[in-house]
Amino acid sequence: MASNTEPTFNEEELIEKIVSGEIPLRKIDAYTDKDTAIRLRKCAIEKMAGVQFEHVQNYTIDAESVTKRNIENMIGAIQIPLGVAGAIKINGEYANDEFMLPLATTEGALVASTNRGCSAITASGGATVRIFQDQMTRAPVFKMDNVAHARKFVDWIRKPETFEKMKEKAGGTTRFGELLSVEPYVTGNTVFLRFAYDTKDAMGMNMVTIATDAILNLISDEFGAYPISLSGNMCTDKKPAAINNILGRGKTVAADVTIPKELVEKKLKTTPKMMEEVNYRKNLLGSARAGALGFNAHAANIVAALYLACGQDAAHVVEGSTAITTMEVNEYGDLYCAVTMPSVQVGTVGGGTSIGTQRDCLNLLGVAGAGEVPGENSKKLAEIVAAAVLAGEISLIGAQAAGHLARAHAELGR
Repeated sequence: MASNTEPTFNEEELIEKIVSGEIPLRKIDAYTDKDTAIRLRKCAIEKMAGVQFEHVQNYTIDAESVTKRNIENMIGAIQIPLGVAGAIKINGEYANDEFMLPLATTEGALVASTNRGCSAITASGGATVRIFQDQMTRAPVFKMDNVAHARKFVDWIRKPETFEKMKEKAGGTTRFGELLSVEPYVTGNTVFLRFAYDTKDAMGMNMVTIATDAILNLISDEFGAYPISLSGNMCTDKKPAAINNILGRGKTVAADVTIPKELVEKKLKTTPKMMEEVNYRKNLLGSARAGALGFNAHAANIVAALYLACGQDAAHVVEGSTAITTMEVNEYGDLYCAVTMPSVQVGTVGGGTSIGTQRDCLNLLGVAGAGEVPGENSKKLAEIVAAAVLAGEISLIGAQAAGHLARAHAELGR
């Protein structure tokens, strides 16, 4: 609703005042309701840019909700086609059923390819998935006087009583989050502290940022060290990084399946040996030669499509892309396939998970909102992500082994 303290203008007057700069884009909400503010902001942008929007104004999103937590200066919404792949049978600790995968993408053939991988996995008895670690990190950076001062700081941080104080301080900022560990890293007179937290069903970046900020107050009060930045890039967030690949960030997940030789030939139109060869030359040697951190065919494709559909932070596709895909022919001539994902950062509460269309997709997977046991739903979603990536890898490597990739794109008109 419009603020009672602001003067009243009609819509044309408001548009002109936005165009002239008299009313900033961000303040139009004070004069009218959210949906009208969005429309007026759009009209002003059209005048300022000399364009005519034809589609962005057509949305079903709850403007009142998203303008409070997800977006500023809203002028409308974009749409991405949504398809489904599956069903895929998943034998996880949290995801243990057959699932239809919601995939939001503009890349033709992606859903069809993933669907083929799902079929191969399900016919082989399903993908086994396990989570090996679950922790979200934040790493502030401090400047010390010299290395002696840095060593003194690190020694203080490593004291058990210091950790207990930090854990208590962090716990006072959240009902569900818990500080798990803190690890110092030193570069000359610079010290990074990599805090790791259990964030339950939330992806957790906001949670750990607030908790870490509270700990920084404790550090400044008791040791006298003041951070240069709350985030020092040792976290590492939204950038490909070796530390995430080695130590993990978010959920560290692995999924595997053994596909019988006959199924490889029937469904993928190639042989286990040829798929093993393509994976070795392409995903392992090729990625190593390129200096890539992702040793896979196209994990980012499936991660992006699932994240967009399910209200995840799209920028975390970066970390999700650093999967390692392995394929080897076993003693029986069957094909063992696995993906290992060291940094799957997903949540089922917070962020974009409350937006209606994204919540529909979470409901499709049975993971909307918090789990009955805190943390179960986000773990279930992470297992689904890993199984979906495995399906995508199997299908694409199969297509390349059979020489079908270009043909598939040509036939689907892409």
